[in-house]
Amino acid sequence: MSTNGEVSRHYGAGDLLSRLNAALAEDGIDPTHPSVEALAQYDQFHGRGLEATVEVADLVQVTASDHILDIGSGIGGPARYFANRFGCRVTGIDLTPEFCDVARHFTQLLDLEDRITFEVGDCLAMPFADGSFDGAYSMNVSMNIADKNAFYREIFRALKPGGWLVLSEIAQGDGGELAYPTPWARSASTSFLSTPEETLRDLLEAGFDVILLHSTLEKALAFGERSRALAQRGDKPPRRAAMLMDQEIAAQAVANTSRGFSEARIIPIEVLARKPTQAPPGAARAPA
Repeated sequence: MSTNGEVSRHYGAGDLLSRLNAALAEDGIDPTHPSVEALAQYDQFHGRGLEATVEVADLVQVTASDHILDIGSGIGGPARYFANRFGCRVTGIDLTPEFCDVARHFTQLLDLEDRITFEVGDCLAMPFADGSFDGAYSMNVSMNIADKNAFYREIFRALKPGGWLVLSEIAQGDGGELAYPTPWARSASTSFLSTPEETLRDLLEAGFDVILLHSTLEKALAFGERSRALAQRGDKPPRRAAMLMDQEIAAQAVANTSRGFSEARIIPIEVLARKPTQAPPGAARAPA
């Protein structure tokens, strides 16, 4: 049974653009003339925000001629960062129509629509030809996907031989069951966490060579400490996307995630993998 509708409704609560415009105006930013830097406080929905996006981009080499796939593109923050930094083309795909509408809106305001496009679609059946992309990344998306192996096989299909994949995701820890809601799910019915070991296995089975897989838990905990210190001083945190969530669950969702990290119920991970230039059967390799 597909959970796509429930997942999309969780993220697309309505009035996102008006709420974001109001938040920008409160910060003294003209919402009709924002900068990439000003939007970065709000348009990076994943953990650690722009800090994590920069880390993902630092893991790979991108040229202006590359065409990159953003899987679960949200309102377009990482796509705009990649296009602005590297001059490359980026195609984003997201299940939530409201996210894509807002992503297109701000991409047009920043004059980046010639390099960035957004498609509404299911990342398990993407509307792209085989071998379309030089690289792909996905940030805090796999937690809503039950069939991880199908997810990774579909990315593998869409990449050119030699294409790279970077994942910045939340994995299942060994500290027990997670409390809900979280930023990605109101309940366990739409949350599908894999352990780091299961992630490695599924990527290898999909055909990828896995170059790097490591925990970023210490960075997540440090980011949380810095954010709380700013809040205690009366300042705004560096990542404000949580303010755009459904306010009925926002505070509890953030608290549950923070407690999940501290109790090892969940672990943030980064993964770098690559589609082999030639992929004979059984050739996938795990990281050394």
